[in-house]
Amino acid sequence: MRIVPIRYTAEVAASKRFYLALGLSTGASSRPGAWVELPAASGMLALHTADVAPGTCELAFKTDELLEDVAARLREAGFSPGPVLDENHGQSLRVRDPDGVWVQIHLLDRELYT
Repeated sequence: MRIVPIRYTAEVAASKRFYLALGLSTGASSRPGAWVELPAASGMLALHTADVAPGTCELAFKTDELLEDVAARLREAGFSPGPVLDENHGQSLRVRDPDGVWVQIHLLDRELYT
């Protein structure tokens, strides 16, 4: 798995300019401009517009593993993942960590969104 913090912002373009100035690169983005991936030397930052407070961050992971297998492992460990959802970028799964914070796991299909 690869960790991907998701930074919610009021304006993706302005935040993108800021993080590019810090040294991140431009990666894949949505055609309408609602999100962009900014690869770095040892990870990636995802910028998204959302109805949450700007500056809010969420933890996400990208995996090549089937999400049904991840969900089964979480259930075996006593956690309650949500359903595996088909998305416009592949599949996703959400689960709350022990503090009640949502964590996202994504199995991406680049053919769907690039």
